[in-house]
Amino acid sequence: MPLTLDTREVGRVTIVRCNGRIVAGTESDALRAHISWLLRDRRAIVLHLGEVGFIDSSGLGAIVRCLTSTRQARGDLKLCNVPERLRKLLELSRLTAVLAIHESEEKAISAFNSCDLGTGKPIPTGCSILCLDFNLDVLAYLRELLRRAGYDVHTSSHLADARLLIRATKFDLLLASAEVTAFPPAQELLHSISSSLPILEMPSELPTRNAGEAGAELLEKIESRLRYGTGN
Repeated sequence: MPLTLDTREVGRVTIVRCNGRIVAGTESDALRAHISWLLRDRRAIVLHLGEVGFIDSSGLGAIVRCLTSTRQARGDLKLCNVPERLRKLLELSRLTAVLAIHESEEKAISAFNSCDLGTGKPIPTGCSILCLDFNLDVLAYLRELLRRAGYDVHTSSHLADARLLIRATKFDLLLASAEVTAFPPAQELLHSISSSLPILEMPSELPTRNAGEAGAELLEKIESRLRYGTGN
């Protein structure tokens, strides 16, 4: 079965879901090429191996080379959902001392929380904010805006991943767009966390306003919400 790689971003972590066989030739080459491509701008990578049926010696070597490349880029690579037969293979190969293995995506993400994700930058000391929006361009803008303001920022455009992040990470504030808060499945999520995590709705006109003015106003609302518990 050919190897397929399904990649998604969950906050600051990139999860690569592998399906098929990781063997000598095209499959091993494809995995290493994909990780190299991700390392252009990502440093925290998780390989989900739950759907991998077989790994040969070259496949194990490819994973080790991916780990080496990631650490050379000042990042890290972890494994999760490793089937028992593959876990035993890693143990026999004595690779469990080199490769960090976690039971689930959630635990792998949690393991990244205390490090700087290989960016070489100080770990943010500001409040931790999760931004939830369906617009990827808006999320990119928010990441830059809030990081420059000193906040520890995580973003998500998928509700399932937002739930995973909330379980794996302690946030001080959830920043959600008006489009998200009006979406019925999202309302269920927001209601379930409202008693434990402050929620601030972004202005609906944020994507179309002057970036400087909109950013300054949003930062004021965030500061107010965090400091006084107001600002909705």
